[in-house]
Amino acid sequence: MTAPALTKMTKVEVVVSGSDAPAVRDLIQSIGATGYTSLSGVSGLGHHGYRQGRLLFNQQATLELIITVVPEPKVNALLAGLRPLLDAA
Repeated sequence: MTAPALTKMTKVEVVVSGSDAPAVRDLIQSIGATGYTSLSGVSGLGHHGYRQGRLLFNQQATLELIITVVPEPKVNALLAGLRPLLDAA
């Protein structure tokens, strides 16, 4: 029995505000990724201090963790698209 051919993939995880999440999902799809996982209401400690995961007023006020895997040739395109969004945050 022969092993199936596997494609080396890179996992990309990004935490963004709820208002930026649609742009990230659109970017992931535009580079040809076949899927992603999106978790809203995440909490943690980072450059902007501690952020709680609860909703305050609406879905836009929370953080989302978006996870995808892409083939190595598409990683640079994804990171180049994410960089302006993350630099502005």
